[in-house]
Amino acid sequence: MTVQPADDVRASSVTLASLVQMTGLGLLVRAGEQELGRPVRWVHTSELDDPVPYLEGGELLLTTGLKLGRGKEKLRQYVHRLADAGIAGLGIGVGLSWEQIPAALVEAAEERGLPLLEVPQPTPFIAISKAVTAALAAEQYQAVTSAIETQEELTRAALGRDGAAAVVRRLAARLGGWAALYDASGAVSVAAPDWAARRAGRLRPEVDRLRGRPAPSSAALQGDEGGSQDYVVVQSLGADRRARGFLAVGTEDRLTSGERYVLNAAVALLTLTLERSRDLRLAEDRMRGALLRLVLAGETATAREVAAALTGGLPEGRVRVLLAAPTTGADEASAGVLDELAERVEQAAQRAGEGLLIAPVGERLVLIALDGGAAHRACADAALDLEGAALGISGPTVLESAGTAETEAERALAVALRSGRRVVDHDEVGAGSLLPLLGDEAVLAFAEGLLRPLREHDRTSRGDLEASLRAWLSRHGQWDAAAADLGVHRHTLRYRMRRVEELLGRSLDDADVRMELWLALRSQSDS
Repeated sequence: MTVQPADDVRASSVTLASLVQMTGLGLLVRAGEQELGRPVRWVHTSELDDPVPYLEGGELLLTTGLKLGRGKEKLRQYVHRLADAGIAGLGIGVGLSWEQIPAALVEAAEERGLPLLEVPQPTPFIAISKAVTAALAAEQYQAVTSAIETQEELTRAALGRDGAAAVVRRLAARLGGWAALYDASGAVSVAAPDWAARRAGRLRPEVDRLRGRPAPSSAALQGDEGGSQDYVVVQSLGADRRARGFLAVGTEDRLTSGERYVLNAAVALLTLTLERSRDLRLAEDRMRGALLRLVLAGETATAREVAAALTGGLPEGRVRVLLAAPTTGADEASAGVLDELAERVEQAAQRAGEGLLIAPVGERLVLIALDGGAAHRACADAALDLEGAALGISGPTVLESAGTAETEAERALAVALRSGRRVVDHDEVGAGSLLPLLGDEAVLAFAEGLLRPLREHDRTSRGDLEASLRAWLSRHGQWDAAAADLGVHRHTLRYRMRRVEELLGRSLDDADVRMELWLALRSQSDS
């Protein structure tokens, strides 16, 4: 794939052929007739024997040959220099220095395929300059008028129901090529026409490169790995240096100035569509933060009523609480990491049709997502992928117990931040050994995971297993004394201890198990 300058433009439609066809000028073709389709960028008049230093290429050069003389080799070198400079054509005014164009000039022009025009004496050079200037101005006016009309069309499309998709479709039709919109993760979300989706997918490496640069930024390319020779422009979309999406367009030729104007208009409209206002985002964050506080406080019935009206509902079934925090200080870069993590999670939940509750709380990001769902997986993947973010994940639970799960996520996050790990699952912490964990937060995380099966049992069934275990351990396994403390029969206590072993998957005959359980119970009572 060849990178091209982003400001390359397609040639003007003002050609040598169109000038020859203007009867008022009376131009005659003396050589290079097969190249009359060359566009004319400007008209330049010079009597220098070497005007090349003053040329840019694409000009129609006019001269009377005043200083060229009649030497055949000198005339030949003159033509070759002009051809090498890339002029569109050479016009010779006759009647002053020459009555007719020297044969040496005609031969050299034919040799190089350079159009050679004879300008009759009645035609002043200024008339040719005016004709080209007027044609270029008319062309530019038409391009600007067309661009304005297209901008109005794109604006109407952006205001419709499927604004972004409509803008992409109109843009592709206007450019006579294809267009594709990518989300912030670099996945193609809209492509027009439909066949362009595969071609747009091959540009993922270029999109990923732009993701690493502040928005807005762009790249222009010629061809791709699939064999296409399209001229492609890829543009990031974003107003606050963070890309919220990307736009790619492909055309057969390089863009004209008018087409670049249309592309810039589409970029602006798509940016406005994707970039919600800061006030709106803050309002949404406050609303979701309020819902989170309701859920974490156990007011799930009220939260469901509010969420049904505002967000479409809360996650149902087994959920996890996920807590993300920057691993560095609270600066702009760390905030950007959490923003990108949140955007990836929201997009994953939207694609999967999952309920999700997510909101920033202070310098952290709190999520309640379906256990093992798309949002849960996307959050863990993003934390592993992004530099500067750590994630603590609670054990699976029901929405009504989200407050307890938040504490678990807090403990897991503390372990992640202290150990330098990207992701720590509370189940993983609770399943390990207590002794290697240093610090109060790690001990509390271990205790939460270890005792969770007992607490879930006690919330839904009779038995008071946690209290029974505490009494039995405090009496060093003496059945009668512990049963008396609890006010139950010793056979009842024996049955409860068997249920404890079944739920924990551990034997109370193991002294290490009894020690860990006692420390876990004590850490909970002391916290």
